[in-house]
Amino acid sequence: MGFKSSVYMFLLLVLSNCKKYDPIIERDTLNSKVSVAAAANLRDVLQDIRYAYAIENPHNKVDITFGSSGLLTQQIINGAPFDLFLSANTDFAEEIKKLGKNDGNPKIYAFGKVAMWSTRQDVSKGLSLILNSDVKKIAIANPELAPYGKSTMEALKKAGLYSAVEKKIVWAENINQAAQFASTGNADVAFIALSNAKSKEMTARGNVYELSGEECSPIAQSGIIIKSKNKEGAKEFFDFVTSAKAAEIWTRHGYQTKITR
Repeated sequence: MGFKSSVYMFLLLVLSNCKKYDPIIERDTLNSKVSVAAAANLRDVLQDIRYAYAIENPHNKVDITFGSSGLLTQQIINGAPFDLFLSANTDFAEEIKKLGKNDGNPKIYAFGKVAMWSTRQDVSKGLSLILNSDVKKIAIANPELAPYGKSTMEALKKAGLYSAVEKKIVWAENINQAAQFASTGNADVAFIALSNAKSKEMTARGNVYELSGEECSPIAQSGIIIKSKNKEGAKEFFDFVTSAKAAEIWTRHGYQTKITR
């Protein structure tokens, strides 16, 4: 085999062992990893934001744990090793600050909306639908743990519907579980975040009704950096979350931001 042929075969071998680039793959030491505790309603939008961030910062890994804001708050208070907390309201971030677990002040990053979702009911009829006799179970996230559950309760009371449907309510730990109840037939409708209801998976399986601003005010959601070894990495990622680059992603997922274009 000649010299040129040997070089050619060597290059083929090198190229065959190359893996496709994925900016989410961890490339650096544990010191570059940011651990984020995030409200359940952020699951879809944060995946897109994390990907956009990783393209610009391929050596910084972001791990995200999703759950109800109340439970995540308790985990942080008890010493869970998170660097950044993205809550589904402003109260839980303020609680973290009050207890001195923070590094800096809370900051509103987006405003979320409540939606009614179902796989079996025509929710386009609006809130009055839940009074129908064929709506036997309504899934709502625990208002003590999940801000979207609290806002749902307030909206139903404001509309004069809560007392009439109270016995129909099935309490979920968070909005993801509420959606699961409606998806599996354990509830006829679920009140969840508009951002979750607008995901491709959810729109393919059910239909959604967005509560108007008059029915339910948008929910201000705050984030706060936690005292940790990687507060600089947390700040960098949080700055991206609240940046103009991320604003388009928030809007696409059904959120409002303070950023105007």
